Amino acid sequence: MDFSQLLADKTDTIIDRWVTAVRQDHQIERTDILSYGAIKNHIPYVLKAMVTVLSGSQNNDLKSIVSASWHHGVIRATQGFNPVEIAREYHHLRTVIFDTIQADLLQGSPTDIIRAMRLINVVIDEAIARCFHSYVDERLRELEHLHNTLALHNQELTRLINANQENLSLLAHDLKQPLASIIGYSDLFLRQHRQTKVKDNYTNIEHIERVLRNGRHLLHLINDLLELSQYEAGKIKLQLTSVDVCEIIDNVCKMLDPLASEKDLSLVVNCEQYPQKIITDPFQLQQILTNLVSNAIRYTESGGIQITYHVLDNQKWKFVVADTGIGIKSEDQKHIFEPYFRCNNQNYHLPDSTGLGLAIVSRLVKLLQGEIMLFSQPGIGSTFTVILPLHLKIPSS
Repeated sequence: MDFSQLLADKTDTIIDRWVTAVRQDHQIERTDILSYGAIKNHIPYVLKAMVTVLSGSQNNDLKSIVSASWHHGVIRATQGFNPVEIAREYHHLRTVIFDTIQADLLQGSPTDIIRAMRLINVVIDEAIARCFHSYVDERLRELEHLHNTLALHNQELTRLINANQENLSLLAHDLKQPLASIIGYSDLFLRQHRQTKVKDNYTNIEHIERVLRNGRHLLHLINDLLELSQYEAGKIKLQLTSVDVCEIIDNVCKMLDPLASEKDLSLVVNCEQYPQKIITDPFQLQQILTNLVSNAIRYTESGGIQITYHVLDNQKWKFVVADTGIGIKSEDQKHIFEPYFRCNNQNYHLPDSTGLGLAIVSRLVKLLQGEIMLFSQPGIGSTFTVILPLHLKIPSS
C-alpha cells in the first residue's frame, strides 16, 4: 500500500481535524484570537514533506521539511506562542495523523506499518526540532532588538537627565545671587528698624522677619538642590586628608547648639573608643553630621540628641546620632532617603522642610564608601548609624 499517497489524499482532512483540536485545547491560548489560516500556518508544507519522505524513492530525504518547520517556528514566535503551546500543537498533529489513517494503515503488512509509523514519527520529531530552533532564534533576535532599543532610550534619557541637571544647576546659581541680596538687605532693614522708635514699627519688623525667614529657607533649598545635582552628575570631587573626628563633631555641636538650646534639648557627645585621625573628606563628613544632627533637633521636642562614635576594627569606624524625637513609622523608613520624601505624620509637619536632607546624607555616605542604617520607633525616637572606612581610598579610574 502506498501510504505516501494515502497521506496526500487525506491532507485536507488532517489539517481540518488538527485545527479543531488545537482550537479546543485550552492550554493553547493564543489560538483564541487567530484565524483558521493563521493557525494552519505552514503545517500543510510539513505534511507535504512527510508525503515526500514516505515515498519509497526519497525515504531518507528530510531537507524538504526544514523550510516549512523553520517558518512555522518564526511565525509562532511573532504570534506570541510559548514553547509549551508549540509542543502541544505537534502532539495534536501526531495524534490526528495516526487517527485519520489508522484504518487504512492496519490493512498493510506489519513491515509497511512499522516503516510508515517510524517515518511519520521521524518527520514530526524533525519538524519539532527545526521549529523550536527557529523559534528560539527569533526570540533571541527580538530580545537583541529590544535590548538595543532600550539602550538607545537609556542613552537619550541619560542625556535629558544630564541636560536637566545642568539647567537646574545653572538656574540655582542664577537664583542665589539675587536671593543673597534680598537676604542681605532684609537683614540690614531689620537691624535699622529695631534701632528706630517709630509708631507701628513692630508690624514692619514682623514683615521684614518673614521676608528674611522665607529667603533663608529658599536659599537652603537651593543649596540642597545644588548639592544633590552635583552628586547625581558625579561632580563632587573628594579631598582626602587626615581628619580629627573629635574636632569635626565639636564644630558641628557648637554650630547647632543654639538651635538645641532654643528647644531646651541636650546635645551630648559620648565616645568609647574614638579614632584620633582618619583619612576621609572632612567637608563631606561634616555635611553628613550637620544634616543628621540638625534633622534630629528639628524633629525632637523634648529630651535630647546623643552622638556616639568609636572604632569597629582596624578598617572601619562608626558614629551614631540618636534622638528622643517623634520617630518614623515602619512604612516610611524604606523611603526616608528618597529625595523630597516627607513622612506622613499629620500631627507633626514642618513647612520649612525641603525633604532633601536625608537624601543628601545617604548619597554622601555612599560617596565616602560607607553605609547608613536607621532604627526608629514612633513616639520614642530615631537612631542613625553611619559606618565609614578608617582610611578612605579613591578608586583608580
